Amino acid sequence: MLITTVLVFLLILSILVLIHELGHFVAAKKLGIKVEEFGFGLPPRIWGVKKGETTYSVNWLPIGGFVKLFGEEGEDGDGEVIQNSKLKNDNRAFYGRPIWQRVVVLTAGVVMNFLLGVFILSFLFTQGVMVPTKRVHIEKVVSGSPAEMVGLKNGDVIKTILIEEDIDKFREIEIDSLTKLSETTREFLGKTITLVVLRGQEQMSIDIMPRVDYSKDEGPMGIVISNYEEKKYSLWEAPIYGTKEAMLLTYELVKGIGTTLWKLISFQPVAKDVAGPIGIAQLTGEAVKFGRMAVLELLGILSLNLAIVNILPFPALDGGRLLFVVIEGTTGRKIKAAWERLVHQIGMVILLSLLVLVTINDLVRILSK
Repeated sequence: MLITTVLVFLLILSILVLIHELGHFVAAKKLGIKVEEFGFGLPPRIWGVKKGETTYSVNWLPIGGFVKLFGEEGEDGDGEVIQNSKLKNDNRAFYGRPIWQRVVVLTAGVVMNFLLGVFILSFLFTQGVMVPTKRVHIEKVVSGSPAEMVGLKNGDVIKTILIEEDIDKFREIEIDSLTKLSETTREFLGKTITLVVLRGQEQMSIDIMPRVDYSKDEGPMGIVISNYEEKKYSLWEAPIYGTKEAMLLTYELVKGIGTTLWKLISFQPVAKDVAGPIGIAQLTGEAVKFGRMAVLELLGILSLNLAIVNILPFPALDGGRLLFVVIEGTTGRKIKAAWERLVHQIGMVILLSLLVLVTINDLVRILSK
């Protein structure tokens, strides 16, 4: 299981990063910006082949990939392109392209991650998702419970409860929620009530006496209930619901990340469930136990998460680079490449430090269990 978890974790990480970098790659190519290298994995290089002006490489560290754009690092203090001073005026260089083109290239990776999340969630909707309904059904009948003794079975749908108020006179209570069933059974502890249940296509009435003494897990009747049922969506419905779900998840992720960042800035304790690489690997292991659909769902959520994190206006991230472009567009002046490079380097040090702290947090959480 450990080997499977590690392999799936590396696969998930590679897909997320490759899709992200593919966005940058395609956008740059379409806009005519020179792409020097598109690499699978991280250097050192194992193998590479040059097609046209781009080198396609396979590298030793099987973690994601990268895109190297010509002129991406901008210009030095003399106004020359760092990679090649002879080509300082080459319009194929990223740094020399119009503002809008650089914005497109910088945001393309984030867009690809968001679209991957939408695609995966849409696919899951076609395979079947659990949705809330007004049908309360029995998921499990506890052995030796009142429910087992009167013949209730897994899958029975509880439609109504009949309460005898007088001879041949009953009060009918419609059961359309878990709360309604719980409240009604607790109201009549130790008294006989009649459940009207649907078993397949057959409707039947079953008398039962909710017990006075019961454990919290089993309830008065000794049943585990749910109002969720699996629903499969058509190919034309799934993208609509997939996009909606992606938007809702994105909103929740933004709130969560915002809260975490605020706590870091204000030196408040950060929630212990904030996960780094080890925590995500642990989540991957849990997903592997539940099967392919769970792994896909995790991939979709992580893809949305990566999109949000990358667009943050923090140095070294796409959002940080985008901020410099926006400042340039607003002021009409290019920021010196040496300054921008320094800011991104400092940002990278901070990000790596945070990564180390989150990893330590993961280890402490795991070892303390």
